[in-house]
Amino acid sequence: MTMIVEPHARPDLRRPGVGVVKVSTWRVGTPERQRAAVDAIEAAWRTRDWPDVGLLSYTVHTGEDGETLLHYSQWTSEEAYEEFVRVHRDDRNAEIDAAVPGIERVALHSYTRYRSGALNADDTRVPNCVVIVDVEFDGPDADRQRDWVDGVFEALRTDPGPHPGGISGHFHISLDGTRVLNYAEWESAEAHIQALAAPGDGIGADTPQWTKVRTYPGVTGGGVKRYAPALSLSAGAS
Repeated sequence: MTMIVEPHARPDLRRPGVGVVKVSTWRVGTPERQRAAVDAIEAAWRTRDWPDVGLLSYTVHTGEDGETLLHYSQWTSEEAYEEFVRVHRDDRNAEIDAAVPGIERVALHSYTRYRSGALNADDTRVPNCVVIVDVEFDGPDADRQRDWVDGVFEALRTDPGPHPGGISGHFHISLDGTRVLNYAEWESAEAHIQALAAPGDGIGADTPQWTKVRTYPGVTGGGVKRYAPALSLSAGAS
């Protein structure tokens, strides 16, 4: 099976057939090592056939912090991912680690995409910034995950002045019931920074709907981090 390098290093976040999404973080240490790691990943994948095990896409993002990479991959199923790990992962990682020694693989979580939305359905802007919003709960509860996300959509719907730099949000719920991840596309990092600097606590106006989201019971942690799209690969024709 052949491989396609996607334009603008973006995955198709609404792609049909996705059964599970894997999101992981690598800590590499410096901006120079970030770039070297992305180059090593591309080289390791370009020199091999696309694994015919149910991997649909694999996207890498560089952290604004200058030291991390975010990996976002789409799979037909958990079994497809496990088969890739069994057969295909080790040789690729060995080549990458030889090029950039000392990579720390920090975390891996499994999700399904629950809801997506855009400020403007006809928006054709290309996002130059990806904002990852992590939300952690105090225990597994699938209903609570969905209720929190639905609350965000209600807050967005009733927001009197959403920042125009936001393009779209793609909300994922973890398979273990304890996390929500929003893969949010923004026009630029500067637009997101401006939105955070507006009056209020974080993104969104000072409305009852946003207050409900921010004070939702059972939320114990999370964070907001900005990334730049760097490399996106997907399956081509077999």
